[in-house]
Amino acid sequence: MNEPSAPINSAGTVPRLRRVLTLWDLIFYGIVLIMPIAPVPMFGVAQVLSQGHFVTTILIAMIAMMLTAVSYGRMATLYPTAGSAYTYVGRGLNPHLGFLTGWAMFLDYLIQPLINGIYGALTIQRFFPFIPYAALAAVFVGLMTVLNLRGIRATARANTILLTIMSTVIVVFMILAVRYLFRVEGWPGVFSTQPFYDPKTFSPRMIWTATSYAALTYIGFDGITTLAEDVKNPKRNVMLATVLVCLFTGIVGGFEVYLGQRVWPNFRTFPNVDTAFMDVTRRVGGTPLFQALGIVLILATVGAGLTGQVGAARLLFGMGRDNVLPRRVFGYLDPMSNSPTRNIWLIGIVAYIGCLFISYEQAGEILNFGAFLAFMGVNFATFWQFAITGQPGHKRRWIVDVVAPLSGFVFCLWIWLGLKTPAQVVGGVWFVVGLIYLAIKSRGFRTQPSMIDFRES
Repeated sequence: MNEPSAPINSAGTVPRLRRVLTLWDLIFYGIVLIMPIAPVPMFGVAQVLSQGHFVTTILIAMIAMMLTAVSYGRMATLYPTAGSAYTYVGRGLNPHLGFLTGWAMFLDYLIQPLINGIYGALTIQRFFPFIPYAALAAVFVGLMTVLNLRGIRATARANTILLTIMSTVIVVFMILAVRYLFRVEGWPGVFSTQPFYDPKTFSPRMIWTATSYAALTYIGFDGITTLAEDVKNPKRNVMLATVLVCLFTGIVGGFEVYLGQRVWPNFRTFPNVDTAFMDVTRRVGGTPLFQALGIVLILATVGAGLTGQVGAARLLFGMGRDNVLPRRVFGYLDPMSNSPTRNIWLIGIVAYIGCLFISYEQAGEILNFGAFLAFMGVNFATFWQFAITGQPGHKRRWIVDVVAPLSGFVFCLWIWLGLKTPAQVVGGVWFVVGLIYLAIKSRGFRTQPSMIDFRES
């Protein structure tokens, strides 16, 4: 971050990774990151927030995500390195703004294991309702912590297997849902405009708030840009892959939600709003599909929780090692396991406490607070780099250099402003703490801030 616009890899100085990944490799990687069941955990809450228009909010959020994906792809061609939004804003705009973007991303890293702990406990409780939620949260977060302390992480093969199982369950659900709707109402039951617009419950303000929550469906697509150094023809393929993954997520996720809405049109009658989609699957496929989805959700949550916790712990270690945070506390590595065990314990404790006091909806909105700050930063950095600063040999184009990134910025700002007050308060306090910390570390913004090394995550 101290060299504002120097190439990341200069021939003869830093070894280059081999460019072996194709466009389809990137697309598959992005789908694994987001997972095809991304909207499933949010279904009940999002239906209530949107007054039965979850599918509409997913499609609205998709527009903002696709515009932002274009910006991510274009910035990845300039700065193919770890850190993603943090790097793009720091190098493309200003190092201090980059630090604040990294600080917002750090909040996301902390929330990820917490949100997985909440949903994991809620899902298990559907099978064992007699066990208190607090006990299940302790077991779930404790299991993640113990596994990470032993150095166990989800592998690419495990993710591939999990993706295959998820996809199978979702395809079965789609087939059974269409069959159920046709048997109950005929073709009018299968094809309806009600999930998109129901005049009885439609409210622009509710759509605004719900879109801010539904955008959680797409979180993770930006991880594609971290592979920019490994991709054939990165100037084309990185941007194309990020856009196509967002499009795929919106269409497939939207179809899942559409069928869920048609199968269970009255969002006011969910037995359990936090795990409502499980009840939808029971209606179309009975107990076997209900149990299959529950098992898939638990496995997915464990995998995401493991990765999220160890990612947050390693990011804390990187910040401690580089003295962004106190080195003695956060830069510790256990000599036996060579893992940042103190940080793993800290993340586990924070996650469990959060499970007791924060709902799944609130955790998702807090996560979106940091994510959409980063998205806005990347969109504006793209506009600045290509429309204002300019690149050698690049001829400015009004649509792609000005209209697209600024539209993405405004769209993301609109979604960000739609977040509920508790998320804005928590995120705002976090941001102010980061601003104060940055002012102290940079001596009143007179020196460049310490670099957050996202490669450790």
